[in-house]
Amino acid sequence: MTNKLSIVLVRRGYSPTGGAEAYLRRLADGIIKAGHDLQLIGTEDWPQDQWSFGSKKRLSAKSAIGFADELEQIQPQLRCDVLFSFERVWRCDVYRAGDGVHQAWLARRRKFEIPLKQFVRAVSRKHRDLLRLEESLLAARKAGRVIVASQMVRNEITEVYGYPTDKIDLVRNGVPLDRFRFDPELREKSRAQLNLKQDQIALLFAGSGWERKGLLFAIEAMALCQDRKLRLLVAGRGNARPYKTTPLCFWREKPVQFLGEVADLVPIYAAADIFILPTIYDPFSNACLEALACGLPVITTRSNGFSEIIEGGVHGSIVADAGSLIDLRDAIRFWSDPSRRRVARTTNIDRASQFDISKNVAQTLDILMRASG
Repeated sequence: MTNKLSIVLVRRGYSPTGGAEAYLRRLADGIIKAGHDLQLIGTEDWPQDQWSFGSKKRLSAKSAIGFADELEQIQPQLRCDVLFSFERVWRCDVYRAGDGVHQAWLARRRKFEIPLKQFVRAVSRKHRDLLRLEESLLAARKAGRVIVASQMVRNEITEVYGYPTDKIDLVRNGVPLDRFRFDPELREKSRAQLNLKQDQIALLFAGSGWERKGLLFAIEAMALCQDRKLRLLVAGRGNARPYKTTPLCFWREKPVQFLGEVADLVPIYAAADIFILPTIYDPFSNACLEALACGLPVITTRSNGFSEIIEGGVHGSIVADAGSLIDLRDAIRFWSDPSRRRVARTTNIDRASQFDISKNVAQTLDILMRASG
């Protein structure tokens, strides 16, 4: 084919259930099918069997700054048309700001932290290093172009770092719609496996990084509902113990099921009635889009870039921020009505149909093609 590209993707770390890793594999599959060459630069924790889209080079560094330094050393030897980084590094041709703006995340987090925790975070080397790398890419303009999934992140990049708006491309996340869809037969089977009764209403919270994604707020809002039919399914990596000891009398009813890391969330989406993610900060939640494609109403916050593609009261509910417990409670009560959920199902599936992964791949490849010139 003409204009065949040699692309190097950069991603530090690995989680078997991570949204970034799932998206990276979906994108890589599309790039390979389009006829381009691909190489991944990652870390030693990337399993060999989780990358079948070209060669893979593992760097030994453990820290963010060490990884960036090691990448900088080998960059002159990389023979590629485009260096496409999913990580904060010193420089690259295209940077996908999938983790958002670290400076903005820290600012949002302070609202929910006691002063001592704020101080500890302020002196943390990890956060200082991430900010240094972010400043190199954005303030020092060492990222040739930036891809964002939401207008929220685009605004943060320009406001915090003054990065030129005309070098920022908005590319919404995408999911394989043939995989994420409503399946009534799978729903019955999955609910039986999870011991959910017919009259119980299952809320699903999915993701790792429970503090940032607002698990505590989901639990507290559900407790305020005082509805014995509600159950909360929690899928993802985290320490359940602090949440199990939350001093809420509602806990006596054992309404929360911690499922651990779930490799395939499709059956869990099928079992659920409502998806809830009262996140403090999320550039654009893939899990929310997957839930939408499965027909679920999504309750989330304005601090989630995903909220830009839905309408409150139609596709789900959008609350001001994670601490808006009364609004979260009211949203849960609103979507506890089965007739509302039935109406939303068709609307949500139709809305999600505009975000197939193929569209994301095509838009991303167009940007990489222009960056290579």
